[in-house]
Amino acid sequence: MYRFGAHGMNANRFDAVIIGSGFGGAVTAYRLAQAGLSVCVLERGKSYAPGSFPRAPHEMARNFWAPDDQLYGLFDVRSFRGKLWSIVGSGLGGGSLIYAGALHRMERVDEDLWPITPSELEPHYERVERKLGAQPYPFGTGTPYDDTPKTRAFKQAADRLGLPWELPNLGITFADCGQQPEIGTQIREGENLHGSHRVTCRLCAECNLGCNHGSKNSLDFNYLTEAQQCGAEIRTLSEAREIAPDADGGYVVRYMRHDSDALKSATDAPTLELHAERLILAAGTFGTTELLLRNRRFFPSISPLLGHRFSGNGNLLTFAMHAMDEVTGQPLRLEPWRGPVITSAIRVPDDPEKNLGGFYVEDAGYPLFLAWVLESARPSMLARLGRFAVQRRWAHWSRSTTTNMGRSLAEAIGSGDLSSSSLPLLCIGRDDANGVLSLRHGVLDVDWPVGRPREYDERVRATARAIAAAWGAQLRDSPFPGLNRRVTVHPLGGCPMGRSVHEGVADSQGEVFGYPGLYVADGSVMPGPVGANPSLTIAALADHFADAMIEQTHGAARVAVRRRLSFTSVDAE
Repeated sequence: MYRFGAHGMNANRFDAVIIGSGFGGAVTAYRLAQAGLSVCVLERGKSYAPGSFPRAPHEMARNFWAPDDQLYGLFDVRSFRGKLWSIVGSGLGGGSLIYAGALHRMERVDEDLWPITPSELEPHYERVERKLGAQPYPFGTGTPYDDTPKTRAFKQAADRLGLPWELPNLGITFADCGQQPEIGTQIREGENLHGSHRVTCRLCAECNLGCNHGSKNSLDFNYLTEAQQCGAEIRTLSEAREIAPDADGGYVVRYMRHDSDALKSATDAPTLELHAERLILAAGTFGTTELLLRNRRFFPSISPLLGHRFSGNGNLLTFAMHAMDEVTGQPLRLEPWRGPVITSAIRVPDDPEKNLGGFYVEDAGYPLFLAWVLESARPSMLARLGRFAVQRRWAHWSRSTTTNMGRSLAEAIGSGDLSSSSLPLLCIGRDDANGVLSLRHGVLDVDWPVGRPREYDERVRATARAIAAAWGAQLRDSPFPGLNRRVTVHPLGGCPMGRSVHEGVADSQGEVFGYPGLYVADGSVMPGPVGANPSLTIAALADHFADAMIEQTHGAARVAVRRRLSFTSVDAE
């Protein structure tokens, strides 16, 4: 056992300390606080109320997580060896702040790896879906939301290819309670922890940048708000650095308090301590795994599989470029900036004959300002601006009497055909969970030799290519040459579940083998890919784990009551 200094005896004490406020941490915080436990949530990032997410260039330049450089922003961008990039969120609500809102259920698992089945999660899926306001995009309902070109085009491509098309559940509000879907109307609800008003989806495709309208039902508006109302204490800008079993029982957490206005560097941050009867690690695949790896000396009996079974959840981002209308021969307007980031999906079923799993292809929109970036990056834009400059200089020299510059300006801007007729395609399925997370020269690194089986990868790319071809478009890995890297926004694994310490780090209740009261409740506990967007499954697993924690607490309380009653009866005799 380890004790963090003499002043650890005076540390704040809680029934449960939760590190991280994403889909695992927020759900667990609410469930435990609702059950009457004293709960403290540590979140390394800031709180973002609607309207506070950065948009201006000078704000976006500091909107990244790099505390050693005094950056405490929303995006934690990782670049690993083997040309792998990953993007995760940092803020109150974790990944829910930057996810696209898709709430798919897990359909099947590799039973050799997973100690829990999708059917066991059914009641937890239902519970989480209700809390997150899960509902499909109201396309085809005779409402203003029908005017979404990319959704219409996706359905047409699916029909042409004979593939199932669906409107998946989204954690986004499109209609006030009991009303018809309507764009930008105020949502009538109880007060949230920000004290902010929210409105229905404004179709700005900014879900991944943080929703400034509050339309996305991120975790700060539901689970975290209700956890706080139940008495949970939430501490933002509080980054856990050290964890260990405490000599007095339970666990001790040492964390750093970031204050971007007062600190010169992260090393100047004050260090505080907490004591927890139960410690729930929910800092995400990278955060939780890195925390355990850095503190492994305090957990000598932890499974040797710590860091193993990393996967990217079958993520593949491709781009359909230059779509053309086959009837008119004109660019096909997909307008990726209109709508939520994801509105619909094509579900490619399993291929049992070739033993290949199915996958999803989703329409992935982006904000309008990125359309300007895409157009501005084209060499033709520079040529047009050059011609405009020459024309204006010639007009000055020749003393032209023409004052209307409309035509020249229109030519300089261009048609905008590239951005309006191109659409990212996000593919999500199953890859090999054979990656290993480790500390390399003190920095978290990923060794992932084979991301996806070749046959599976070829099938995914062939489907994406067929969708693009249905629009007369070309498929590319990146709209910008030289940036062809594997990207995952769904990193999973590192602290996988298993049936024993030889199969995983934690059991089917999320409790770490050999360390009672220590739990993992985030994407790192996944022993393999989900095959769909994993957010809902992470939340459902956390709800499942919370049931076990609460039952264990109540069971211990019942035993204590019985013991007190037995002692009382003996004394009476």
